[in-house]
Amino acid sequence: MKNREQYIESLKNLKTQVYYFGKRIDNIIEHPSFKPHINSAALTYELANMPEYEELLTATSHLTGKKINRFTHIHQSTEDLVKKVKALRLLGQKTGACFQRCVGWDALNATYTVTYEMDQKYGTDYHKRFLEYLKFVQENDLMIAGSMTDPKGDRSLRPSQQADPDLYVHIVEKNDKGIVVRGAKAHQTGIINSHEMIVMPTIAMGEEDKDYAVVFAIPVDTEGVIHIFGRQTNDSRRFEEGEIDKGNYKYGIVGGEALTIFNDVFVPWERVFMCGEFDYAGLLVERFASYHRQNYGGCKTGVSDVIIGSAVAIAEYNGVAKASHVRDKIVEMVHLAETLYCGSIACSAEGFPTPSGAYFVNPLLANTVKQNVTRYIYEICRLCHDIAGGIIATLPSEADLKNEEIGPYIEKYLKGVADVSTEDRIRILRLIENMTGGTALVESMHGAGSPQAQRIMILRQANLNQKKKLAEDLAGIKKEH
Repeated sequence: MKNREQYIESLKNLKTQVYYFGKRIDNIIEHPSFKPHINSAALTYELANMPEYEELLTATSHLTGKKINRFTHIHQSTEDLVKKVKALRLLGQKTGACFQRCVGWDALNATYTVTYEMDQKYGTDYHKRFLEYLKFVQENDLMIAGSMTDPKGDRSLRPSQQADPDLYVHIVEKNDKGIVVRGAKAHQTGIINSHEMIVMPTIAMGEEDKDYAVVFAIPVDTEGVIHIFGRQTNDSRRFEEGEIDKGNYKYGIVGGEALTIFNDVFVPWERVFMCGEFDYAGLLVERFASYHRQNYGGCKTGVSDVIIGSAVAIAEYNGVAKASHVRDKIVEMVHLAETLYCGSIACSAEGFPTPSGAYFVNPLLANTVKQNVTRYIYEICRLCHDIAGGIIATLPSEADLKNEEIGPYIEKYLKGVADVSTEDRIRILRLIENMTGGTALVESMHGAGSPQAQRIMILRQANLNQKKKLAEDLAGIKKEH
């Protein structure tokens, strides 16, 4: 397994094409916009090497019997699924941000299960290829980006019906050595500081879309791949001196997303895990989405623990911690966070083995917890804003605080309780601003799919006919079912 330093050093060997603010970025390691995301991902390596976190953050490979980082593990039991959620909550507490590796982890598990089932039906060797790739990932403790979301263009049209065929990633050439693909993937969490990416379809496909039914893995610095790093709320503050105005200055906000372009990218056959099997595209999407939605009651609960802690701190700093309405709001925040956690633990505990032997979550409960995240995180943040006060939107800058002429006025007039420094009060307010602002909330809403995507899955999994039969039986209604 890699440690923190080895992970960061390994990124230096990549020649990833990254653009930000209209410029090519040659060194992402020390760039102020990327460093927080790298720090957050690096923690998954650092903690895995600490004895107190070994149980949660390491596992034994079912392929090699070796100790591996849990983020490269294929779930072998419901215990593995539960440990996943607990590990994500721990890392959310430690970073207060997105640590990025769970997307690729979910891609590994989804691809593992679906390639096995494809091979059973078609006699292909995708699963065998994938096992070799998985061993490579585990042996080198690689960080994988899970690349699913296409730009989509006109949402009312199928991939093959788009005016521009490149709005979904698709195969443009096949030869005896491999395939050539073109297109783009949007919202790519952690991809600029990953080693590899697993590219998957984003929706179910029909036969007319078979060129879009493709799964493959390539290094993030493969020739023809370009990453355009996205903006985040208050991201220009990272270029400023000091750390206070950055809020969560060490780990950032969310996952450092990018728009990733594939300009006629070559993929060798040994890295291709689906190629035209359109009838399995939908299954892969459902598997990945359910694994990924499972995560949110873990990582978002960990982040919520930090937000709740910041609300408790600012209530104390403002001298209102004992007010009954403040205490009631904090209770409500805890209740909402733990409800999310319950959902993720439940969908894990009710997991079951797939034909491959790898375990899958209860998809109905996984989609339910993500649907709750799209609501509860907003309410947790709203309550935190309520407790903190309007000052989170009007604070003077750190430069003003450190200014010899006007700094003393800020020290005097932005003081809370006497035994807490003005700087500490400002620090916690900036953390609240950073963690509860625009980018983080949008990610809670649309990460792992939009709310409507979860509602479609919930309806599909709800078994309404069985529920109707239960009611009719109790009512004494005799019908043929």
